[in-house]
Amino acid sequence: MTAATSARAPRRILVADDESLIRLDVREMLTHLGYEVVGEAGDGAVAVELARKLKPDLVIMDIRMPEVDGIVAAEMLTRERIAPVVLLTAYSDHQLVERAREAGVVGYVVKPFREAELRPVIELSLARFDEFRTLEREVGNLNEALESRKVVERAKGVLMESYGLKESEAFHRIRKTSMDARKSMREVADAILLTHNMDMPDRQAAAPSGMVDPATS
Repeated sequence: MTAATSARAPRRILVADDESLIRLDVREMLTHLGYEVVGEAGDGAVAVELARKLKPDLVIMDIRMPEVDGIVAAEMLTRERIAPVVLLTAYSDHQLVERAREAGVVGYVVKPFREAELRPVIELSLARFDEFRTLEREVGNLNEALESRKVVERAKGVLMESYGLKESEAFHRIRKTSMDARKSMREVADAILLTHNMDMPDRQAAAPSGMVDPATS
């Protein structure tokens, strides 16, 4: 651990779940991992108000909440640029995940989960939120930034698969290409996806009989 890392203040996290025992479990896990729990809420409306007041670095929220559900609350916090949201859910339903993504959710954890699963999701979600803010500064419009992020996320996936890059490395490559070519990251991401789609028939033709290109599955 470097001196800079050890000197950095712990990330401040707000926990929201309508079950007090789950809030307690999550608080204990986060504290053990070195995070600071700055507040707790038992429903979505209170969670949003607390987040507005406390300005946490991250909100961990159950997807099924009274008053305001986790996805609606996440969309409110994203649009107000308050904090990224990680959703806790007992459901790994594709439509639910897609709805969460549309709302700006940057990560989710499926219950039941272990302490070891929290840190990578938290750190990845914080990094994705930073990327989103970078996109927003570039386009100057929240709705355009949300749409651009979806395209950039897909392009990152292509680069990670094609070149064995980490997610942060893929984003850096898109951003550097954007700066070098004086084009927006959305334009660079569109070009990556177009090239990938044009190359797809060749990869399928080259695949052994009976095998499917994982990029198309």
